[in-house]
Order: sequence, then structure tokens, then C-alpha cells
Amino acid sequence: MATVRLENVQKVYEGGVVAVHAFSLEIADKEFVVLVGPSGCGKSTTLRMIAGLEEVSEGTIYIDGRPVNDVSPKDRDIAMVFQNYALYPHMSVYENMAFGLKLRRLPRADVEKRVREAAGILAIENLLDRKPKALSGGQRQRVAVGRAIVRKPKVFLFDEPLSNLDAKLRVQMRAEISRLHKQLGATMIYVTHDQTEAMTMADRIVLMKDGHVQQIDTPIEIYRKPTNRFVAGFIGSPSMNFFDGSLAQANGLRFQETGGGINVPAPSKLRKRLSPFVGKPLTLGLRPEHIGIRKGGVGSYRTKAKVEIIEPMGNEVYVHFSTRKGGPNYIARLSPDDISSGVKTIDLSLEMDQAHFFDGQSEMVI
Repeated sequence: MATVRLENVQKVYEGGVVAVHAFSLEIADKEFVVLVGPSGCGKSTTLRMIAGLEEVSEGTIYIDGRPVNDVSPKDRDIAMVFQNYALYPHMSVYENMAFGLKLRRLPRADVEKRVREAAGILAIENLLDRKPKALSGGQRQRVAVGRAIVRKPKVFLFDEPLSNLDAKLRVQMRAEISRLHKQLGATMIYVTHDQTEAMTMADRIVLMKDGHVQQIDTPIEIYRKPTNRFVAGFIGSPSMNFFDGSLAQANGLRFQETGGGINVPAPSKLRKRLSPFVGKPLTLGLRPEHIGIRKGGVGSYRTKAKVEIIEPMGNEVYVHFSTRKGGPNYIARLSPDDISSGVKTIDLSLEMDQAHFFDGQSEMVI
């Protein structure tokens, strides 16, 4: 396999529209990196530049230490799996998987061996004689992945490959691609808009917005230590709750939600960093699992809330609540034993030791 390095890569379209801004990233051999972000953030454009399907406006892309800006896609030793499978409908599964190898004029015995090996890895040996129209969505996606495997490329590129599958199949294919990564020991770059795919599959996540990289880190670190409000809100489901307000010096440093609502002490571990922000706009972030019904311990503070909606999820319940009349809704993740249907008000405990604070102007974490 191979390393991939992007140095200040930029993509500018006609009219001066910048799709990707000064993107720099080093991907280690055998690493699984996921580019994630909302539509239009530049993640697919970045992948297509690595593949050679989009021209690089500025900067340099290296694959295995070799600059490839001027190298054609077929000579970059990469394989790409697309969202729409791109299978030839008139060819059998075997012929689809073998097509690229035959174009490269590999001996028939080698083609046979590679296709059979890939089919075995993906458990589609019994489908080799079928046409794509006789396959389910998940089977077609396996064939598309198999067509990439037989090439034995240095780098695998995945462009939202699971978007066309139903929810159950997406979960299954996520696990299969992760297993495939470990089995092949491959360098993989994967693009998705689904933060759950990013969190469950990646060695590292690259989170993008408006063509800019927001944060690069492991899934657990990007979840626990987001660099700004956008990252904090994008990663996690349900997403982080944001309480807009300000800090005041009143019986110590306290956070007061705008318009009323919560009024809680700032965490002792953050008071030194927060003190310069007294009187300035500030946002308090708390994840749903850090708002609950507890007896209250060190770092936990209680507040009354109005229950708006209760969503039973089986092993847990999402409770939508407000802290003041006409205020925004927030979400708490509770146990089914914590609340019953028909409840109008609830006492909630805020785990302030788990709180994040964001500058109200820059939206960067404090």
C-alpha cells in the first residue's frame, strides 16, 4: 500500500469560486481516513483531485512519495468506488470485476485468480454469473468494491458508497468495509456526509465546512474535544445542545442563558480561561448524555424544564425540553425508567464538568 500527502491543495473553479482552500493532510500507509462534512464542503472535490478526476489549482498531491498532479488517473495506482456502483448492466458480475484487468492485458489465469479471491473475501462467489439487475443494492455495492480489490491498488477511494442503501444495509456494509480494511491492510480514503459512518469507521476524521478543514483527529478526540461550535454540533447524534448567554461575576463566575433559563456556576477547571469573557456573548455546549436525572454530585447542577416531546428509542429516551417560555428546544438522553409519558415538567441535572464553552463571536472553543 502507500502514503498519501496533500500540501496546500486548492481547487478554484471558473469565476473565482474556491471549492477547497489550502488543504494539507498526510495519510499514513494502511490508514483509514474519512472526509466528512455537509453538502458543498469540498470533500468529494478533494477526493476527485486525489483520483486525478479534478485538476489541482494550487498545491501538490503525493502518492507513495511521488507527485501526481500531472499523472493521469489510470497511472496513479488508485481504485475508486462510487455512490452509484457504475456497473456494466450487460456484463455478469465476473465480467464486471474482470473488465479492468483484461484492459491491462493480464494473463487469463491471473484474472481468474484475482476475481475468485476478491469474490471470496466479499462472499459473492455464488453471484459471479448473475447480471447486475438480478442483484440487491448491497450485492451491487459488494461487486463495485470487488472490482476495486482485484486491481490491488496502492490507495482505495470511496465516494459516499453507502448513500443508496437502506439503513440496515448501511450498518452491514459499514462493518464489511471496516473488516475489509483490516483484512487487506489497505490505505483507504472515504468520503461521506454521515457523521455516524465517520465515527464508526475512521482511524482519523477530517471534518470540512465551506472548503475549509475544521478539525483533523481521531473519532473519540474529535467528539470529546471539538475545536469550534460547528464541529461540536456536527459530530454526535443527537447533536450537542447550545445555550447562548453570557458570564457574570455573581457569587463566583456564573453562566446565564439569554432571556432567562439556566443559571449555573462555571466549572472550576475552566474559570481561569473563562474569566476574560465576563460580559461577552458566550455559548455553553452540553451533549444530551450529560443532561439527565440524577441525585446530583460534584459538578452537577439542577434546573427545571418544560417537557416538549418524548421520543422513545427502546433502550433510551430522547426528551426535548425548554428552559424558558418561548425558548429553544434542547435534548436530553435519558433511561426509559427516568420519565413516563404525559409528564409536563422535569427536574434535570446538568453535568457542568462535561461542558464546552464557545466564544460567541469566533465560535472557537475556549
